[in-house]
Amino acid sequence: MGATADKVKGAANETIGKAKQSLGHATGSEKLKGEGAIQEAKGHGQQAVGSAKDAAKSAINRAADAANKKL
Repeated sequence: MGATADKVKGAANETIGKAKQSLGHATGSEKLKGEGAIQEAKGHGQQAVGSAKDAAKSAINRAADAANKKL
């Protein structure tokens, strides 16, 4: 999965997780609050993976550019 897809899925999971938590608070459902917290954390992780992929790609491109300049 690409960096952008990771970030999009992460944002979606964060949003859904927050909504579940809010609904859990409104209804008094501990289960729903817990599920929401887990899904939100999963979204944070997915976004971090996407950012890491972007950073790695940028570093590789900078290294390749530097190597090409030396030729």
